[in-house]
Amino acid sequence: MTDTAQHSTPESHPSPGRRCLVTGASGYIGGRLVPELLAAGHRVRCLARTPAKLRDHPWAARTDIVRGDVTDAATLAPALRDIDVAYYLVHGLGGRDFERTDREAASTFAEQARAAGVRRVVYLGGLSPRGVPDEELSPHLRSRAEVGRILLDSGVPTTVLRAAVIIGSGSASFEMLRYLTERLPVMVTPSWVRTRIQPIAVRDVLRYLVGSARMPDDVSRVFDIGGPDVLTYLDMMRRYAAVAGLPRRLILPVPVLTPRLSSHWIGLITPVPSSLARPLAESLRHEVVCHEHDIASLVPDPPGAPLPFDTALTLALQRVREADVTTRWSSASVPGAPSDPLPTDPDWAGGSLYSDTRERTVAARPEALWRVIEGIGGENGWYSFPLAWAVRGWLDRLVGGVGLRRGRRDAARLRVGDSLDFWRVEEIERGRLLRLRAEMRLPGLAWLEMYAERDEEGRTRYRQRALFHPHGLAGQAYWWSVTPFHAVVFGGMARSIARTAEASEAAGGAPSTTPPAPAATSPSATSPSATSPSAPSAPPGEAP
Repeated sequence: MTDTAQHSTPESHPSPGRRCLVTGASGYIGGRLVPELLAAGHRVRCLARTPAKLRDHPWAARTDIVRGDVTDAATLAPALRDIDVAYYLVHGLGGRDFERTDREAASTFAEQARAAGVRRVVYLGGLSPRGVPDEELSPHLRSRAEVGRILLDSGVPTTVLRAAVIIGSGSASFEMLRYLTERLPVMVTPSWVRTRIQPIAVRDVLRYLVGSARMPDDVSRVFDIGGPDVLTYLDMMRRYAAVAGLPRRLILPVPVLTPRLSSHWIGLITPVPSSLARPLAESLRHEVVCHEHDIASLVPDPPGAPLPFDTALTLALQRVREADVTTRWSSASVPGAPSDPLPTDPDWAGGSLYSDTRERTVAARPEALWRVIEGIGGENGWYSFPLAWAVRGWLDRLVGGVGLRRGRRDAARLRVGDSLDFWRVEEIERGRLLRLRAEMRLPGLAWLEMYAERDEEGRTRYRQRALFHPHGLAGQAYWWSVTPFHAVVFGGMARSIARTAEASEAAGGAPSTTPPAPAATSPSATSPSATSPSAPSAPPGEAP
């Protein structure tokens, strides 16, 4: 049993499948929706700004992946051609003018969907409190409500699904709940922990999304979707503790923690950065409870659905403990984070491209070395001064970055587009190359490459290359200020990776999860420096 929707075979759907376009397929919900649509007998096209991010997904070969952007009408037109159902699953969640960006993107998408003759648009937004004026809503909820209205006014039949907290392995709401409850047996909490919420299991969200593809053409409206339980956040934390087998938590609500202060508190305790925690917390100021369940007349609930809150928690925890999390909240890109591919020209963009290269001969097969390389980060760490990396992660969190606690989606295997602590996997050549792009706050762009190769004499060779493209004087100053530490940090990293591979080869098994301990500590070459703030995108419908 999993925490995602149960797959059904195409044969169980006698009517012809729809041709579906999924935007946001690299995100939390989109990445889970695609295989569900395929299992329901639909044909799927994915729109992605960077198609390479989708290539390693197990369903990629069964879909048509096209390059495009919801803000670019020129790329939307061909992507929407011959499409029956278009899923709009993209949102901004921070940075400057994200509401304006959301508005313009939704308007462009609506216009192009109408021009292409799309039969239905399906949108997953946030559940808004009834009777609260838009100006009193959080910017996050206000923007999602506005996007829904724009799509409903498009002239294309539209299904707007409004969800509060989504409970599923890897969701931001679940991770926030999980870490707050597990790490703090005694909590001083903001007053919003007493706000009533109607959470929903991710498998029910996916079931409603898939079912919306076959709604009659005369249906165009908003539907509230939620589980059977209406709880306060206080109830949710106590029930999580019970399901997870933890002692009862002592929770003391206080009125002085504003959403801004709450977001910093959440950012310190959980892997969810404060830039994402703030809109989640702001959205909990008002009660978010469903006022109807009309969708059941069009997408009937099977026995036992919607799932109760405790069942959704159990399923999510099972997936986490089995290290079988399909997508995570961090699957979505971080707005403002660099997305340019690694430049090959040292004068790219008119500036310098600095590098630090380390090489070592390894007394192990390339396969053993590759296992260590692909297993880097998360619980295994970075093979060079854990304290320094931890401090670097904390400093990144303090300036609004993602920090070092995002961890890994999978303990052993990576795919292009995965978040990996404060890196993003940019390229993998399985068995040979792993290239990571930095998403921490830096005055420039940074990459880290690791290679498992053989030299001219047939020996295994580990090659490591850190690259930095500075932005302005601050970037130049940053590079030269950390250069003295490179020999210690990057040299130590190369030595530890080589030794771990050799130990694994000698043991005849997988690499140890505990890298060899270094002799000293030092700041990493990606030591702290802040640029303009940005915040990661939330999966659609993620925040209440």
